[in-house]
Amino acid sequence: MKLKYTAAWVGFTAAAMVAVSACGAESAKTAAKAVDNADKIMAVLARATDRTEQLGSAEVKVSTDMGTGTPIAMNGTYSWGDGLAFDALMDTKAAQLQQLHASPTTRILFVDGAYYYDIDPQSSGPLRGKEWMKIDSSAIFGDKGSQAFSGSSGGNPAASMKSLKYANNVKDLGKETVDGQTTTHYRAVVDKAHMGRFKDAYGDDSNVMGSLTGGADSLTMDIWVGPKDLPVRLKQQIGAVKVTMDFEKFGATAPVKAPAAAQVGDLTEAIKKNQGQQG
Repeated sequence: MKLKYTAAWVGFTAAAMVAVSACGAESAKTAAKAVDNADKIMAVLARATDRTEQLGSAEVKVSTDMGTGTPIAMNGTYSWGDGLAFDALMDTKAAQLQQLHASPTTRILFVDGAYYYDIDPQSSGPLRGKEWMKIDSSAIFGDKGSQAFSGSSGGNPAASMKSLKYANNVKDLGKETVDGQTTTHYRAVVDKAHMGRFKDAYGDDSNVMGSLTGGADSLTMDIWVGPKDLPVRLKQQIGAVKVTMDFEKFGATAPVKAPAAAQVGDLTEAIKKNQGQQG
């Protein structure tokens, strides 16, 4: 088994929003109108953020494109009210887990800062006879990055939407139908000056932001807000990475629980050691 493949796809996001400048009499009128429009957009997105945070969970469809040509799809439930957790199914081949799991789909859990992959019991090694493979997020993001990603303040839709305040460009792109719902499409961009706020969260012990973004100096978020002031779709792009999340239903999802310890083979230290040898 090649350890580098077991977590090759991992990586989620951050996000974006608002500022305008102008000069001259007519430009001042245009700027005032633009500021007023931006304020209205901010109010809509603030309501959507508050509602998303309050509900705390949702059934979702997620597509993560790492720029390798094959997006990884995950369908399941996410919760973020008390730290990030999810229970989803993903394409085994796209996630490069076919060496460990014969089924075309693989169940993945994220709970208490660790990933658990439902695999076929192996005949030897640390996964011998085990039904689950565990990789702590610290092996992917480093200790500080892991805390930022899995904590209640990061790694979830509400946190991403809160960071819209850092954007320097926001637009209302009009009405669009998404998943059968009438929505308003908004786009926000975070420029290079504000990107550092996201990168700082991962600290010097993790190069995950650089490796995933390819040194990108901007981040773009698209959000489609539907009925009841709730997001229907959230799309974020940073460098080569694109993450799209469609919300099927909010609230009332089952708690995500880690598998029984006896069923788990932990590869965290092996992956950290492997990364150290490659560095």
